[in-house]
Amino acid sequence: MVAPVTTAAGKGPSPGPCRRRTDSGPSRARWTAWLVVAPFLAYVGTFLLYPTALVLAGAFQDGDGAFTPANLAELTRGVHLQAFLRSIELSALTALLGAVFGALLSWAVATGRPEGALRRVVIAGAGVLAQFGGVPLAFAFLATVGFQGFVTTFLRDAFGVDLFATGAWLFELPGLTLVYTFFQIPLMVIVFLPALDGLRPQWREAVDSLGGSSWTYWRHVGGPILLPAFLGSLLLLFANAFSAYATAAALVSQGSPIVPLQIRGALTGEVLLGQENLGKALGFGMIVVVTVAMGLYALLQRRFTRWQ
Repeated sequence: MVAPVTTAAGKGPSPGPCRRRTDSGPSRARWTAWLVVAPFLAYVGTFLLYPTALVLAGAFQDGDGAFTPANLAELTRGVHLQAFLRSIELSALTALLGAVFGALLSWAVATGRPEGALRRVVIAGAGVLAQFGGVPLAFAFLATVGFQGFVTTFLRDAFGVDLFATGAWLFELPGLTLVYTFFQIPLMVIVFLPALDGLRPQWREAVDSLGGSSWTYWRHVGGPILLPAFLGSLLLLFANAFSAYATAAALVSQGSPIVPLQIRGALTGEVLLGQENLGKALGFGMIVVVTVAMGLYALLQRRFTRWQ
């Protein structure tokens, strides 16, 4: 039995041409989207994925290209292990300082007027200062608290205080801690302020109506809600400090106290040649540490989004 054919002049429209136009629309949009994102994917593949693959491959090769675990074994002893420990110590300390002071600054901004000048100035300043690093940041600290910085000179001439009486601390881990904290605090403001803005006034009103105090609110409501966001921001700051290179390279010219500077020495040093694969093994170790930190950050962010 042949089914009846509905013409264009009949009750319903002809399905053939209309269906072809309907199918071609999403397909064309999909191809257009791929064409737009293709340059970005090519950029990421060329300057991120391909170098990462080279680092991973070189970490397990010797000078002749043969497989060897000796490069990774070097990371577990000597100066390389000390460099990892110092990098983790520096990153953890600056992340903790940046998280605490950045959270306090974010709380001061969140409790102010939403459209006030303080909020706009702090957010704009945080966006700029979080990206202020490298040679300009090192020069700013040298001009301020360096051997001939204006603060150093003023304290020495006016009060007889020598900032460098105990040594050149600015060019060691204490100095790096001070400099890194300068861009860790603004980054904390950027990533933690949205979490504070997400606290609903109705929750505080509900606690007040039930006779609870401010301590009760922060212990049972505000604290548990903000804890995942705070810990996630702390991990993000840790990864940010652990992978920082330019500021330390501009400030520390002698020695390689942290892993990024040891990688520089392995790749460009003129004293020890043939250390390229050891530098790649150091890079592999950094990838592992940052991957663990960012994996934990993603888990905490997923938990935090349940409250949004």
